[in-house]
Amino acid sequence: MSREKKNLRRLSVLVTAQTAGNLKKLTAMAGFRDHGRTIDKLVREKMLSLRGKDVCKHDG
Repeated sequence: MSREKKNLRRLSVLVTAQTAGNLKKLTAMAGFRDHGRTIDKLVREKMLSLRGKDVCKHDG
């Protein structure tokens, strides 16, 4: 996997100690190397769940 083909952005995030600890646990459980991948996964899952709700609203 070459880095030049990925669409990456650098992001700095300020979170509470509790959130940082939970993020560290989630990263370890998922087997990811860094917190960025965990954040990507969480955001992707949330957007998919929101999209599912939007589809239901527009169908009715």
